[in-house]
Amino acid sequence: MTQIIVYGSIFKNFRPRKEFLGGFGELFHCPMCMGFWVGLLVWSLSPYVSSLFVFEQNLITGFLMSCLSSGTTYIINVLMCDNGIQINMNKGE
Repeated sequence: MTQIIVYGSIFKNFRPRKEFLGGFGELFHCPMCMGFWVGLLVWSLSPYVSSLFVFEQNLITGFLMSCLSSGTTYIINVLMCDNGIQINMNKGE
């Protein structure tokens, strides 16, 4: 969900510019930042939408699930690009 919001062309017209509201628009261009908020949204809606994810509804669990979502998004963003898995090899080092 995060990758679609940050990079997807379907949200291109809805994403604010980076300078929006004193830098608030940067949130919509940063996969780690958006990953945190998407994780918080999924955690907060999980009891009402699906029984796929069953977590306690307390602030600590919400924070930890948001951090996990942010970290997962970062790792996927580093490993993947539009052409598939990124492999960078440094020759001579």
